[in-house]
Amino acid sequence: MILGSFLVAVAMAFTGASASCPVLCTCHNQVVDCSGQRLFSVPPDLPLDTRNLSLAHNRIASIPPGYLTCYAELRVLDLRNNSLAELPTGLFLTAKRLVHLDLSYNNFSHVAADMFQEAHSLMRIDLSHNPWLRKVHPQAFRGLAQLRDLDLSYGGLSFLSLEALEGLPGLVTLQIGGNPWVCGCTMEPLLKWLRNRIQRCTSDSQLAECRAPPEVEGAPLFSLTEESFKACHLTLTLDDYLFIAFVGFVVSIASVATNFLLGITANCCHRWSKASEDEEI
Repeated sequence: MILGSFLVAVAMAFTGASASCPVLCTCHNQVVDCSGQRLFSVPPDLPLDTRNLSLAHNRIASIPPGYLTCYAELRVLDLRNNSLAELPTGLFLTAKRLVHLDLSYNNFSHVAADMFQEAHSLMRIDLSHNPWLRKVHPQAFRGLAQLRDLDLSYGGLSFLSLEALEGLPGLVTLQIGGNPWVCGCTMEPLLKWLRNRIQRCTSDSQLAECRAPPEVEGAPLFSLTEESFKACHLTLTLDDYLFIAFVGFVVSIASVATNFLLGITANCCHRWSKASEDEEI
């Protein structure tokens, strides 16, 4: 009787963990595959023990808040090639074991502050091929101490705040090629950090090019040296300030003289015109 009760309990537990597989999805060994089904919304009621969830190659435009609340075992979430422009706040609050997140080929325009809040186990984030991605908030990746691989390639980024990366002590690979980088003075701190902290992103370095300013357009990002940013550190000497003051003084005198001459000329013209009118009378 005891053995029978035990088997019933195990069977019930197994049934609860392996809830019915969503329509149009396949479920096997804690892997739920709903990819390529032309879904417009995420499937409800996944098996509670789901570890790998693929929603790739669909038409999903939004994810409801709290969608991942019941799936504490989730390790891999594949959302690539959808129509996502943002994620709900707190989506990963219970995803303590999530390791791999793929958001590539979507419509993100920015990565918000604390977008990955509480997903402390994340080791890889793929945000590549989001052509409208223009901004990454300085606090976007806060708390992701385990993150090793971050892919931001083939987006619309022209600038990336150093603060967004400084809090990632475990980062090994950073993919940033295929973006329209503006290699001005604001780029120098990021490049210095990359050389000191990242293993040169060898598979990506040739793809990271400057789009502006014109004098470095097309140049590989990692080809820029301290000499390239020399103009950013120019300082004025006392002679420079005296010269500027002198030029300003000369310009002021010239302006006054010009106005004086124009005034005399206008006055002469007025008198000549009046004299002409008197002669005609």
